[in-house]
Amino acid sequence: MNERPLSAALRPSACPGLLRIVPALDGGICRIKLNGGSISSLQAEAVAAAAERFASGAIEATNRANLQIRGIGNEQTALIDSLLAADLGPRTAAGDDVRNLMLSPGAGIDRHRLFDTRALAGQILATLQSHEVFHDLSAKFAVLLDGGEDLAMLEHPHDLWLSAFEQDGEQRLAFGLAGCPTDNPAGSVALDDGHALVVAVLELFLELARPEQTRMRHLLAEYSVEALLLRLAERVPMQAVVDWQRVSGASDLHIGAHPQAESGVVYVGAVPPLGRLDPAMLRGVARLAREFGDSSLRFTPWQSLLLPNVGAENAAEVIRQLQCLGLQCEADQPLSRLVACTGSNGCAKGLAETKGDALQLASLLQRQGHTPSVHLSGCARSCAAAHTAPVTLLAVAPGHYDLYFRDAAQPGFGALHVRNLTIEAVAALLDVRSRSPLDA
Repeated sequence: MNERPLSAALRPSACPGLLRIVPALDGGICRIKLNGGSISSLQAEAVAAAAERFASGAIEATNRANLQIRGIGNEQTALIDSLLAADLGPRTAAGDDVRNLMLSPGAGIDRHRLFDTRALAGQILATLQSHEVFHDLSAKFAVLLDGGEDLAMLEHPHDLWLSAFEQDGEQRLAFGLAGCPTDNPAGSVALDDGHALVVAVLELFLELARPEQTRMRHLLAEYSVEALLLRLAERVPMQAVVDWQRVSGASDLHIGAHPQAESGVVYVGAVPPLGRLDPAMLRGVARLAREFGDSSLRFTPWQSLLLPNVGAENAAEVIRQLQCLGLQCEADQPLSRLVACTGSNGCAKGLAETKGDALQLASLLQRQGHTPSVHLSGCARSCAAAHTAPVTLLAVAPGHYDLYFRDAAQPGFGALHVRNLTIEAVAALLDVRSRSPLDA
Protein backbone atom coordinates (compact mmCIF):
# COMPACT_ATOMS: atom_id res chain seq x y z
CA MET A 1 0.00 0.00 0.00
CA ASN A 2 1.29 3.49 -0.83
CA GLU A 3 1.63 6.14 1.79
CA ARG A 4 0.32 9.44 0.59
CA PRO A 5 3.24 11.63 -0.58
CA LEU A 6 3.40 15.25 0.53
CA SER A 7 1.47 17.56 -1.75
CA ALA A 8 4.43 19.96 -1.62
CA ALA A 9 6.26 17.53 -3.91
CA LEU A 10 3.78 18.29 -6.69
CA ARG A 11 4.74 20.88 -9.28
CA PRO A 12 2.25 23.37 -10.72
CA SER A 13 0.36 21.98 -13.73
CA ALA A 14 -3.01 22.29 -15.40
CA CYS A 15 -3.10 18.52 -15.95
CA PRO A 16 -5.02 16.52 -13.35
CA GLY A 17 -3.40 13.55 -11.66
CA LEU A 18 -4.29 11.24 -8.84
CA LEU A 19 -2.63 13.57 -6.34
CA ARG A 20 -3.49 16.82 -8.15
CA ILE A 21 -7.21 17.62 -8.25
CA VAL A 22 -7.83 20.22 -10.95
CA PRO A 23 -10.95 22.41 -10.70
CA ALA A 24 -13.61 22.49 -13.43
CA LEU A 25 -17.13 23.88 -13.71
CA ASP A 26 -18.62 20.61 -12.45
CA GLY A 27 -16.13 20.18 -9.58
CA GLY A 28 -12.65 18.75 -9.25
CA ILE A 29 -11.09 16.25 -11.69
CA CYS A 30 -8.84 13.39 -10.58
CA ARG A 31 -6.97 11.42 -13.26
CA ILE A 32 -5.97 7.84 -12.42
CA LYS A 33 -3.14 6.62 -14.62
CA LEU A 34 -3.40 2.88 -15.21
CA ASN A 35 -0.38 0.71 -15.96
CA GLY A 36 -0.95 -0.40 -19.53
CA GLY A 37 -4.61 0.57 -19.16
CA SER A 38 -5.16 -2.38 -16.83
CA ILE A 39 -7.03 -2.41 -13.53
CA SER A 40 -8.19 -5.23 -11.27
CA SER A 41 -11.85 -5.74 -10.44
CA LEU A 42 -11.16 -4.75 -6.82
CA GLN A 43 -9.47 -1.55 -7.96
CA ALA A 44 -12.39 -0.79 -10.29
CA GLU A 45 -14.74 -1.15 -7.33
CA ALA A 46 -12.54 1.25 -5.34
CA VAL A 47 -12.83 3.82 -8.15
CA ALA A 48 -16.61 3.37 -8.21
CA ALA A 49 -16.81 3.82 -4.43
CA ALA A 50 -14.62 6.95 -4.49
CA ALA A 51 -16.66 8.52 -7.30
CA GLU A 52 -19.90 7.74 -5.48
CA ARG A 53 -18.79 8.87 -2.03
CA PHE A 54 -16.59 11.88 -2.72
CA ALA A 55 -17.70 13.12 -6.16
CA SER A 56 -20.65 13.36 -8.53
CA GLY A 57 -20.35 9.72 -9.64
CA ALA A 58 -19.11 10.61 -13.12
CA ILE A 59 -16.23 8.34 -14.23
CA GLU A 60 -14.60 8.89 -17.60
CA ALA A 61 -12.49 6.59 -19.77
CA THR A 62 -9.83 8.76 -21.45
CA ASN A 63 -8.19 8.57 -24.86
CA ARG A 64 -4.92 7.49 -23.24
CA ALA A 65 -6.51 4.46 -21.55
CA ASN A 66 -6.79 6.08 -18.11
CA LEU A 67 -9.73 6.91 -15.84
CA GLN A 68 -10.99 10.23 -14.52
CA ILE A 69 -13.33 11.00 -11.65
CA ARG A 70 -15.28 14.25 -12.09
CA GLY A 71 -17.34 16.43 -9.81
CA ILE A 72 -15.10 16.08 -6.75
CA GLY A 73 -16.19 18.17 -3.79
CA ASN A 74 -14.41 19.19 -0.60
CA GLU A 75 -13.27 15.74 0.51
CA GLN A 76 -10.31 15.59 -1.84
CA THR A 77 -7.91 14.12 0.71
CA ALA A 78 -10.29 11.28 1.52
CA LEU A 79 -10.77 10.51 -2.18
CA ILE A 80 -7.01 10.45 -2.82
CA ASP A 81 -6.37 8.29 0.24
CA SER A 82 -9.00 5.75 -0.85
CA LEU A 83 -7.39 5.43 -4.28
CA LEU A 84 -3.89 5.13 -2.82
CA ALA A 85 -5.17 2.39 -0.51
CA ALA A 86 -6.27 0.51 -3.66
CA ASP A 87 -2.69 0.77 -5.01
CA LEU A 88 -3.70 3.07 -7.85
CA GLY A 89 -1.10 5.73 -7.16
CA PRO A 90 2.50 6.42 -8.17
CA ARG A 91 5.60 5.34 -6.26
CA THR A 92 6.37 9.00 -5.54
CA ALA A 93 4.34 12.18 -5.88
CA ALA A 94 6.56 13.58 -8.63
CA GLY A 95 6.39 10.27 -10.46
CA ASP A 96 2.66 10.54 -11.13
CA ASP A 97 2.99 13.07 -13.95
CA VAL A 98 5.44 11.01 -15.98
CA ARG A 99 3.56 7.68 -16.07
CA ASN A 100 2.54 8.36 -19.67
CA LEU A 101 3.29 5.04 -21.35
CA MET A 102 0.61 3.65 -23.66
CA LEU A 103 0.36 0.00 -24.69
CA SER A 104 -2.08 -1.89 -26.85
CA PRO A 105 -5.13 -3.02 -24.87
CA GLY A 106 -4.28 -6.44 -26.30
CA ALA A 107 -0.77 -6.52 -24.82
CA GLY A 108 0.18 -10.14 -24.19
CA ILE A 109 -3.09 -11.59 -25.54
CA ASP A 110 -3.39 -10.28 -29.11
CA ARG A 111 -3.13 -13.10 -31.65
CA HIS A 112 -0.79 -11.12 -33.89
CA ARG A 113 1.54 -9.62 -31.31
CA LEU A 114 5.26 -10.06 -31.98
CA PHE A 115 6.14 -9.97 -28.29
CA ASP A 116 4.50 -9.36 -24.92
CA THR A 117 5.23 -5.71 -24.13
CA ARG A 118 4.18 -5.82 -20.47
CA ALA A 119 7.54 -6.73 -18.93
CA LEU A 120 9.38 -3.98 -20.82
CA ALA A 121 6.58 -1.55 -19.99
CA GLY A 122 6.96 -2.34 -16.29
CA GLN A 123 10.69 -1.68 -16.51
CA ILE A 124 10.14 1.65 -18.28
CA LEU A 125 7.46 2.78 -15.81
CA ALA A 126 9.67 1.91 -12.84
CA THR A 127 12.51 3.97 -14.31
CA LEU A 128 10.27 6.94 -15.09
CA GLN A 129 9.12 7.05 -11.48
CA SER A 130 12.40 6.27 -9.72
CA HIS A 131 14.81 8.49 -11.69
CA GLU A 132 14.39 11.97 -10.30
CA VAL A 133 15.72 13.65 -13.45
CA PHE A 134 12.71 12.35 -15.42
CA HIS A 135 10.34 14.15 -13.07
CA ASP A 136 11.24 17.32 -14.99
CA LEU A 137 9.39 16.01 -18.04
CA SER A 138 6.10 17.66 -18.96
CA ALA A 139 2.96 15.97 -17.68
CA LYS A 140 1.99 15.64 -21.37
CA PHE A 141 5.26 14.01 -22.53
CA ALA A 142 4.19 10.56 -23.75
CA VAL A 143 5.72 7.28 -24.92
CA LEU A 144 4.08 4.50 -26.97
CA LEU A 145 5.24 0.87 -26.86
CA ASP A 146 3.70 -1.16 -29.70
CA GLY A 147 4.15 -4.93 -29.76
CA GLY A 148 2.79 -5.37 -33.29
CA GLU A 149 -0.75 -6.15 -32.13
CA ASP A 150 -3.75 -5.90 -34.44
CA LEU A 151 -5.61 -4.11 -31.66
CA ALA A 152 -3.53 -0.94 -31.54
CA MET A 153 -4.17 2.80 -31.60
CA LEU A 154 -1.53 3.98 -34.04
CA GLU A 155 -2.85 7.46 -34.82
CA HIS A 156 -2.14 9.15 -31.49
CA PRO A 157 1.04 11.23 -31.75
CA HIS A 158 3.67 10.51 -29.09
CA ASP A 159 6.95 12.19 -28.16
CA LEU A 160 8.65 8.81 -28.57
CA TRP A 161 7.20 5.67 -30.12
CA LEU A 162 8.62 2.15 -30.32
CA SER A 163 7.11 -0.52 -32.56
CA ALA A 164 8.08 -4.20 -32.84
CA PHE A 165 9.03 -5.70 -36.21
CA GLU A 166 11.15 -8.53 -37.59
CA GLN A 167 14.30 -8.05 -39.65
CA ASP A 168 16.44 -10.96 -40.88
CA GLY A 169 14.78 -13.27 -38.36
CA GLU A 170 15.47 -10.91 -35.43
CA GLN A 171 12.84 -9.07 -33.44
CA ARG A 172 13.67 -5.39 -33.16
CA LEU A 173 12.02 -2.13 -32.13
CA ALA A 174 11.60 0.59 -34.71
CA PHE A 175 11.30 4.03 -33.17
CA GLY A 176 10.42 7.57 -34.06
CA LEU A 177 10.24 11.02 -32.47
CA ALA A 178 7.18 13.27 -32.25
CA GLY A 179 4.84 11.17 -34.33
CA CYS A 180 3.10 7.82 -34.84
CA PRO A 181 4.23 4.26 -35.70
CA THR A 182 2.69 4.68 -39.15
CA ASP A 183 5.34 7.35 -39.86
CA ASN A 184 8.71 6.44 -41.33
CA PRO A 185 10.89 5.22 -38.44
CA ALA A 186 14.02 7.11 -37.46
CA GLY A 187 15.90 3.89 -36.67
CA SER A 188 15.73 0.66 -34.71
CA VAL A 189 17.28 -1.11 -31.73
CA ALA A 190 17.43 -4.69 -30.56
CA LEU A 191 14.52 -5.77 -28.38
CA ASP A 192 16.86 -6.04 -25.39
CA ASP A 193 17.89 -2.40 -25.89
CA GLY A 194 14.36 -1.00 -25.75
CA HIS A 195 14.67 0.22 -22.18
CA ALA A 196 18.10 1.74 -22.83
CA LEU A 197 16.71 3.60 -25.86
CA VAL A 198 13.88 5.14 -23.85
CA VAL A 199 16.32 6.26 -21.16
CA ALA A 200 18.72 7.68 -23.76
CA VAL A 201 16.01 9.61 -25.61
CA LEU A 202 14.57 11.12 -22.44
CA GLU A 203 17.98 12.03 -21.03
CA LEU A 204 19.01 13.64 -24.32
CA PHE A 205 15.75 15.56 -24.51
CA LEU A 206 16.23 16.95 -20.99
CA GLU A 207 19.84 17.86 -21.71
CA LEU A 208 19.00 19.82 -24.87
CA ALA A 209 15.51 21.25 -24.30
CA ARG A 210 15.03 24.73 -22.89
CA PRO A 211 12.35 25.12 -20.20
CA GLU A 212 9.75 26.28 -22.73
CA GLN A 213 10.44 23.27 -24.98
CA THR A 214 8.22 20.78 -23.19
CA ARG A 215 7.50 18.37 -26.06
CA MET A 216 9.70 16.56 -28.55
CA ARG A 217 8.19 18.48 -31.44
CA HIS A 218 9.45 21.71 -29.85
CA LEU A 219 12.99 20.35 -29.73
CA LEU A 220 12.78 19.15 -33.34
CA ALA A 221 12.03 22.71 -34.42
CA GLU A 222 15.60 23.52 -33.37
CA TYR A 223 17.48 20.21 -33.87
CA SER A 224 17.10 17.87 -36.83
CA VAL A 225 16.21 14.22 -36.32
CA GLU A 226 19.57 13.34 -37.89
CA ALA A 227 21.43 15.44 -35.32
CA LEU A 228 19.60 13.74 -32.45
CA LEU A 229 20.24 10.28 -33.93
CA LEU A 230 23.98 10.96 -34.04
CA ARG A 231 23.93 11.71 -30.35
CA LEU A 232 21.71 8.73 -29.53
CA ALA A 233 24.01 6.38 -31.44
CA GLU A 234 26.75 7.24 -28.93
CA ARG A 235 24.56 5.80 -26.16
CA VAL A 236 22.61 2.92 -27.73
CA PRO A 237 23.54 0.69 -30.69
CA MET A 238 21.02 1.26 -33.48
CA GLN A 239 20.39 0.46 -37.11
CA ALA A 240 18.44 1.90 -39.98
CA VAL A 241 15.07 0.36 -40.86
CA VAL A 242 14.76 -0.88 -44.42
CA ASP A 243 11.49 -1.61 -46.21
CA TRP A 244 9.23 -1.68 -43.18
CA GLN A 245 6.08 0.29 -42.45
CA ARG A 246 3.63 -0.28 -39.61
CA VAL A 247 0.21 -1.22 -40.93
CA SER A 248 -2.94 -0.55 -38.93
CA GLY A 249 -5.21 -3.44 -37.96
CA ALA A 250 -8.99 -3.57 -38.23
CA SER A 251 -10.76 -0.54 -36.76
CA ASP A 252 -13.44 -2.33 -34.71
CA LEU A 253 -11.36 -4.80 -32.71
CA HIS A 254 -12.09 -2.97 -29.45
CA ILE A 255 -15.82 -3.76 -29.75
CA GLY A 256 -17.42 -7.18 -29.30
CA ALA A 257 -15.84 -10.62 -28.77
CA HIS A 258 -12.51 -11.47 -30.42
CA PRO A 259 -10.25 -14.55 -30.12
CA GLN A 260 -7.03 -14.24 -28.11
CA ALA A 261 -3.68 -15.88 -28.78
CA GLU A 262 -4.63 -18.69 -26.37
CA SER A 263 -7.24 -20.99 -27.86
CA GLY A 264 -10.66 -21.19 -26.26
CA VAL A 265 -10.68 -17.69 -24.76
CA VAL A 266 -11.73 -14.29 -26.06
CA TYR A 267 -11.71 -10.72 -24.92
CA VAL A 268 -14.96 -8.80 -24.95
CA GLY A 269 -14.89 -5.09 -25.77
CA ALA A 270 -17.58 -2.62 -24.77
CA VAL A 271 -18.03 1.14 -25.17
CA PRO A 272 -19.52 3.22 -22.35
CA PRO A 273 -21.76 5.84 -24.00
CA LEU A 274 -19.50 8.80 -24.84
CA GLY A 275 -16.78 7.34 -22.64
CA ARG A 276 -18.63 7.90 -19.36
CA LEU A 277 -19.49 5.34 -16.69
CA ASP A 278 -21.39 5.63 -13.42
CA PRO A 279 -20.48 3.65 -10.28
CA ALA A 280 -23.15 0.99 -10.85
CA MET A 281 -21.91 0.40 -14.39
CA LEU A 282 -18.27 0.07 -13.30
CA ARG A 283 -19.20 -2.26 -10.44
CA GLY A 284 -21.21 -4.38 -12.84
CA VAL A 285 -18.31 -4.69 -15.26
CA ALA A 286 -15.97 -5.59 -12.36
CA ARG A 287 -18.41 -8.34 -11.32
CA LEU A 288 -18.44 -9.75 -14.86
CA ALA A 289 -14.63 -9.72 -14.94
CA ARG A 290 -14.60 -11.84 -11.77
CA GLU A 291 -17.33 -14.23 -12.85
CA PHE A 292 -16.30 -14.80 -16.45
CA GLY A 293 -12.75 -13.46 -16.90
CA ASP A 294 -9.52 -13.17 -14.91
CA SER A 295 -10.74 -10.42 -12.54
CA SER A 296 -9.11 -7.68 -14.61
CA LEU A 297 -10.33 -4.93 -16.94
CA ARG A 298 -8.41 -3.10 -19.62
CA PHE A 299 -9.28 0.41 -20.71
CA THR A 300 -8.50 1.48 -24.26
CA PRO A 301 -7.56 4.65 -26.21
CA TRP A 302 -11.01 4.44 -27.83
CA GLN A 303 -12.54 5.34 -24.43
CA SER A 304 -13.81 1.80 -24.13
CA LEU A 305 -12.95 -1.25 -22.03
CA LEU A 306 -12.10 -4.93 -22.48
CA LEU A 307 -12.75 -8.01 -20.38
CA PRO A 308 -9.87 -10.37 -21.21
CA ASN A 309 -9.64 -14.15 -20.83
CA VAL A 310 -13.35 -14.89 -21.12
CA GLY A 311 -14.24 -18.45 -22.11
CA ALA A 312 -15.48 -18.42 -25.70
CA GLU A 313 -18.63 -20.26 -24.60
CA ASN A 314 -19.49 -17.38 -22.23
CA ALA A 315 -18.95 -14.51 -24.69
CA ALA A 316 -22.61 -14.11 -25.68
CA GLU A 317 -23.74 -13.99 -22.04
CA VAL A 318 -21.06 -11.44 -21.13
CA ILE A 319 -22.15 -9.26 -24.06
CA ARG A 320 -25.78 -9.55 -23.01
CA GLN A 321 -25.01 -8.48 -19.47
CA LEU A 322 -22.75 -5.63 -20.61
CA GLN A 323 -25.59 -4.33 -22.77
CA CYS A 324 -27.94 -4.58 -19.79
CA LEU A 325 -25.50 -2.37 -17.90
CA GLY A 326 -25.80 0.23 -20.67
CA LEU A 327 -22.60 -0.42 -22.64
CA GLN A 328 -22.39 -0.73 -26.43
CA CYS A 329 -20.99 -4.01 -27.78
CA GLU A 330 -21.85 -3.67 -31.47
CA ALA A 331 -19.78 -1.59 -33.90
CA ASP A 332 -22.79 -0.63 -36.04
CA GLN A 333 -24.40 1.44 -33.27
CA PRO A 334 -23.84 5.23 -33.53
CA LEU A 335 -22.95 5.54 -29.82
CA SER A 336 -20.11 3.08 -30.40
CA ARG A 337 -18.52 5.59 -32.77
CA LEU A 338 -19.24 8.98 -31.24
CA VAL A 339 -16.69 10.79 -29.07
CA ALA A 340 -17.47 13.99 -27.17
CA CYS A 341 -15.57 16.10 -24.68
CA THR A 342 -17.08 17.24 -21.38
CA GLY A 343 -18.61 20.30 -23.01
CA SER A 344 -20.00 23.46 -21.45
CA ASN A 345 -21.66 21.62 -18.55
CA GLY A 346 -18.26 20.85 -17.06
CA CYS A 347 -15.68 22.98 -18.86
CA ALA A 348 -15.43 26.77 -18.97
CA LYS A 349 -13.86 26.63 -22.43
CA GLY A 350 -16.67 24.56 -23.92
CA LEU A 351 -18.93 26.51 -26.26
CA ALA A 352 -21.64 23.84 -26.48
CA GLU A 353 -23.09 21.00 -24.40
CA THR A 354 -21.32 18.36 -26.45
CA LYS A 355 -22.48 15.29 -24.51
CA GLY A 356 -26.17 16.13 -24.94
CA ASP A 357 -25.66 17.14 -28.55
CA ALA A 358 -23.85 13.85 -29.22
CA LEU A 359 -26.78 11.87 -27.79
CA GLN A 360 -29.14 13.80 -30.05
CA LEU A 361 -26.91 13.15 -33.07
CA ALA A 362 -26.70 9.46 -32.20
CA SER A 363 -30.49 9.22 -32.14
CA LEU A 364 -30.77 10.91 -35.54
CA LEU A 365 -28.07 8.73 -37.08
CA GLN A 366 -29.73 5.62 -35.65
CA ARG A 367 -32.94 6.47 -37.47
CA GLN A 368 -31.04 7.02 -40.70
CA GLY A 369 -29.10 3.78 -40.32
CA HIS A 370 -25.64 5.38 -40.46
CA THR A 371 -22.67 4.87 -38.14
CA PRO A 372 -19.93 7.37 -39.06
CA SER A 373 -17.12 8.06 -36.61
CA VAL A 374 -17.77 11.58 -35.30
CA HIS A 375 -15.88 13.69 -32.77
CA LEU A 376 -17.68 16.58 -31.04
CA SER A 377 -15.29 19.12 -29.52
CA GLY A 378 -16.42 22.02 -27.37
CA CYS A 379 -13.35 24.04 -28.31
CA ALA A 380 -10.25 23.82 -30.51
CA ARG A 381 -8.19 22.03 -27.83
CA SER A 382 -9.66 18.64 -28.87
CA CYS A 383 -9.37 17.07 -25.41
CA ALA A 384 -11.52 14.05 -26.24
CA ALA A 385 -9.57 12.88 -29.30
CA ALA A 386 -5.79 12.82 -29.69
CA HIS A 387 -6.11 11.83 -33.36
CA THR A 388 -8.05 13.34 -36.25
CA ALA A 389 -11.47 11.72 -36.56
CA PRO A 390 -13.11 11.12 -39.96
CA VAL A 391 -15.73 13.73 -39.00
CA THR A 392 -15.22 16.52 -36.46
CA LEU A 393 -17.82 18.94 -35.14
CA LEU A 394 -16.17 22.01 -33.57
CA ALA A 395 -18.54 23.99 -31.36
CA VAL A 396 -19.02 27.67 -32.18
CA ALA A 397 -22.10 28.35 -30.00
CA PRO A 398 -24.64 26.33 -27.99
CA GLY A 399 -26.03 23.68 -30.35
CA HIS A 400 -24.01 24.94 -33.34
CA TYR A 401 -20.87 23.45 -34.90
CA ASP A 402 -18.44 23.85 -37.79
CA LEU A 403 -18.14 20.59 -39.72
CA TYR A 404 -14.74 19.18 -40.76
CA PHE A 405 -13.82 16.08 -42.74
CA ARG A 406 -10.46 14.41 -42.24
CA ASP A 407 -8.01 15.30 -45.00
CA ALA A 408 -4.42 14.06 -45.01
CA ALA A 409 -3.36 17.26 -46.75
CA GLN A 410 -4.89 19.48 -44.06
CA PRO A 411 -3.58 19.93 -40.50
CA GLY A 412 -5.73 19.85 -37.39
CA PHE A 413 -9.31 18.66 -37.82
CA GLY A 414 -8.99 18.45 -41.62
CA ALA A 415 -10.96 20.29 -44.29
CA LEU A 416 -13.66 22.72 -43.18
CA HIS A 417 -16.87 21.76 -44.99
CA VAL A 418 -19.67 23.91 -43.56
CA ARG A 419 -19.88 26.46 -40.74
CA ASN A 420 -22.43 26.96 -37.98
CA LEU A 421 -24.63 23.88 -38.36
CA THR A 422 -27.26 22.66 -35.93
CA ILE A 423 -27.19 19.00 -34.91
CA GLU A 424 -30.22 18.33 -37.12
CA ALA A 425 -28.42 19.92 -40.08
CA VAL A 426 -25.31 17.86 -39.37
CA ALA A 427 -27.31 14.63 -39.37
CA ALA A 428 -29.04 15.58 -42.63
CA LEU A 429 -25.75 16.47 -44.31
CA LEU A 430 -24.09 13.23 -43.19
CA ASP A 431 -27.10 11.33 -44.49
CA VAL A 432 -26.79 12.96 -47.92
CA ARG A 433 -23.03 12.37 -47.96
CA SER A 434 -23.45 8.68 -47.09
CA ARG A 435 -25.75 8.25 -50.10
CA SER A 436 -23.41 10.03 -52.51
CA PRO A 437 -21.68 7.71 -55.01
CA LEU A 438 -18.52 9.76 -54.54
CA ASP A 439 -18.32 8.52 -50.96
CA ALA A 440 -19.35 4.94 -51.61
